[in-house]
Amino acid sequence: MKKTACLLALIAVAGLMMITAPQQADARPKYFKAFTTKYAEVKEEATKAENKCGVCHGGPKGKKKKQLSDYGMALKKALGKKNEKNADKIAEALDAVAKEKCGDDTTYGDLLKEGKLPPPFKEEKKAE
Repeated sequence: MKKTACLLALIAVAGLMMITAPQQADARPKYFKAFTTKYAEVKEEATKAENKCGVCHGGPKGKKKKQLSDYGMALKKALGKKNEKNADKIAEALDAVAKEKCGDDTTYGDLLKEGKLPPPFKEEKKAE
């Protein structure tokens, strides 16, 4: 009887730990690999720790995954589905985003070919 109670308590504690454990980041390494392969001009800058996730995401070092830069939103739209794994579809999405304007008359493709990363996520200031 004591062994059964101990076993049930252990299972309950283990289950509780699994439920309350911090959630791991939902990384998309295929997107980043395709990006740095396609745009070798920015690979060195993009792979720096402070920029890696920040190409698409907001916050310091791109840690705020729910915040997407304009480039990140355009890529999300071009991909069409969450967590696309098909390398050809990822490449097509990168090509589509490269044609989009990022400001004046410059496209993301032009900017990247010049060796510059897309503008980072901008926090919108609330009107007072």
